Amino acid sequence: MKRDLPKYVYRHKDRYGTERFYFRPPNGGAARLPDDPLSDAFEAAYRTALRSIAAEAKTPARVIQPTQQRTLRWLWLEYEKSREFRALEKSTQRVRHLVIEKCLAEPIRTGATESFGDCPVNKLTAKAIKVLRDRKADFPNAANGRLKAIRQMLSWAIEAEIDDDLTYNIARDVRNLRVDGDGFHSWTLDDVEQFERTHPIGSRARLAFSLLLYTGQRRSDMVTFGKQHVRDGWLFFTQFKGRKRNPVRLEIPIVSNLQSVIDASPCGDLTFLVTDFRKPFTSNGFGNKMRQWCNEAGLPQCSAHGLRKAAASRLAELGCTDAEIMAITGHTTRKEVDRYTKGARQRTLAESVLRRFERTSD
Repeated sequence: MKRDLPKYVYRHKDRYGTERFYFRPPNGGAARLPDDPLSDAFEAAYRTALRSIAAEAKTPARVIQPTQQRTLRWLWLEYEKSREFRALEKSTQRVRHLVIEKCLAEPIRTGATESFGDCPVNKLTAKAIKVLRDRKADFPNAANGRLKAIRQMLSWAIEAEIDDDLTYNIARDVRNLRVDGDGFHSWTLDDVEQFERTHPIGSRARLAFSLLLYTGQRRSDMVTFGKQHVRDGWLFFTQFKGRKRNPVRLEIPIVSNLQSVIDASPCGDLTFLVTDFRKPFTSNGFGNKMRQWCNEAGLPQCSAHGLRKAAASRLAELGCTDAEIMAITGHTTRKEVDRYTKGARQRTLAESVLRRFERTSD
């Protein structure tokens, strides 16, 4: 049985199972305590923290806590309690928690006993953030994910005026790492034909494939589509991503190819696509199932998100404008669309140039 902790002391276990202790009084703030709650050092630090509360209670003016208590760990704990953090999607909260906790647990340098979580807020530098970024240099998307999480935590802290020493987001001085490649593989015509040969009309795999390809939506939206979203041959829905802060509402026509697949498929009551137990898929559960279906078709390079990219590319090849593509995919900036369609547009433009060249040569 775990020993009862003193008043205002809380136990926190990080992702590696390491227990740490923090002094968190009701008036806000947090202070890191020594790791052994039975040690003399722990007792001394605890009594010092209690005295600081008593002194603050006697002082009518706002008292700033000692600098050593305002660490990155303290800042993270405050951010995690904030309304802005709680307003994020649960999946986003979970990812951000894992990213920040990993950063705070890392030593400031090889062999050091101090971790980044112990770093005072007023000592944070762009160089320190660059170190955290570069430790993931072999995985640039993960490195950039660290930067994004730190930037947003600091942005919140500055706007909330949580600390007088935080007036500038130093993380903005650290650039993202370049990510080579085009991201998710965009399905080719050969990929599409190979998948369709393996999974004929009437199968759940073909229904999922068609819903993704002919709507151009993310899997988090596709798994929710059902009869209740259909009116007069159109899909009406609000995209799942960003639905709390910047909702994107779309109306998309159900093309004949998709309708014929839906009509020939065993659909559920609440959603078109259902699991083996006739229940709607979760987004992650569907991602795993789509991975299985792609592997069965001999397409390990393909994914659900790659079909969204392929749908946007197909629209670009048909000569659709950025605004027209955005009306289908729900992207809010042309920069996002360009990432998906630049290859298709280059091919279309090159073909147009060669056709003009052929006409002048006749």
